[in-house]
Amino acid sequence: MRTGSEPTTARSPLRMRFWLSVWGLLWAVAGTAAFALTERPGWAIACAVLVLIVATDLLMVVHRLHQGPHYQPGPDIPPYEPDRGDNRPRR
Repeated sequence: MRTGSEPTTARSPLRMRFWLSVWGLLWAVAGTAAFALTERPGWAIACAVLVLIVATDLLMVVHRLHQGPHYQPGPDIPPYEPDRGDNRPRR
């Protein structure tokens, strides 16, 4: 819902989230390999689960980035009226 007070230079944090996910994926894969080599199966499984979570997040971020920017009304469009929760038509 628009309130009319949105900054005109607001940017999506998707690129930052992408790079943080890449960084986390690298560390989680390294942790999985290191714990598997040192025969710590519990920690290796925990890191492998983390790899799955981070990879899923990374795929979602890439999907959103490929969608591109969405239409945002310009400053000449007035803010929307807030939803009052009832379904009555406004007068």
